[in-house]
Amino acid sequence: MQTQTNSRNYTEHFIEGQHVRLNDLRSIAERQGLKNQYLYKEDVPEYPRPEFYVSQLKHDTERRGLRGIRKDGGFKDPRGGSSDPCHLSLVWWSLAVGPEEIQAAETRLLEETYPDRVEEQAAEQESFLWKFASSPAFKRRSRLGSYRFRFPLEEVLTAYSEQFCSGAPPIMRVFKTSLYKQEVQYSVLVHSPANQRFFSRFPLLPDDDLDAVCTYRDGHFIWRPEAMCKTHSYELIRGPEENQMDAWGPMKHPEFYVWDHVAVALHVENRQVLRFDPDQLRENLRFCWWDNRTIISKTHFDHFCRAHSLLRRLWPRYSWLEKEPPLRPT
Repeated sequence: MQTQTNSRNYTEHFIEGQHVRLNDLRSIAERQGLKNQYLYKEDVPEYPRPEFYVSQLKHDTERRGLRGIRKDGGFKDPRGGSSDPCHLSLVWWSLAVGPEEIQAAETRLLEETYPDRVEEQAAEQESFLWKFASSPAFKRRSRLGSYRFRFPLEEVLTAYSEQFCSGAPPIMRVFKTSLYKQEVQYSVLVHSPANQRFFSRFPLLPDDDLDAVCTYRDGHFIWRPEAMCKTHSYELIRGPEENQMDAWGPMKHPEFYVWDHVAVALHVENRQVLRFDPDQLRENLRFCWWDNRTIISKTHFDHFCRAHSLLRRLWPRYSWLEKEPPLRPT
């Protein structure tokens, strides 16, 4: 496990070329004498291990970043042009998991756990998985800024293919596992086939490995979270006789644990931009309130009225459209 200070000045412990399961990550960290008050907890209440099928990506930014995206007509590495030869020029996205994906994952989990359940048992099953989706990976609020671009995965990959791969399918690889104070990030690297030799040290992202944290198949990522809760206010209760699951809680004294998520890094050359039509950018833009804990200062977040005013200036064409796309809070 290597250590560095990332671009946001946070200490990052990372392992390249692997998506390391939580138990293995804990063992590696222990052997290296790494201190972490969350990773080593053993009294964490039982929680579900679903599979999420994700076909949306999100990119959060603040006021300055939004202005840059509008000016450039798309997304680029904000550190583009770095003189560091070890620096990869990357555009970062995260998986966007919403209520529909959570409900679909719950249905799959129940069907796989209780293949013999009857129709009456399925009808009596109450929704429970959303109670465990308490980490920032599932929140509508943002840690990175008031402006969230949420794009269909297919649109992002198509744009990347046309602009960076001469129309060929991009290559996906297992980039790294990163451990922060309470966060585990599994990163996927996306690059052009022209750079295969340069990135060959990273394994190809699997499409059929049932034990992998993240795979890609049929136009969506399959994410199997290792720790979806962060704040464990509920405990998973299984009812094998009823072929049902439930969430017991909320607990008076919840447990705090690490949480994990998947990030997608698109490789671009220095100063190059992953471009989208201005209308496409505006239509996929949403307003976000700040989360309780943020990565950037809360002074860089905007209130809704200021955000709406800024968008009117950045996309003035919409001021005279018959129907303006709403800046919906996410």
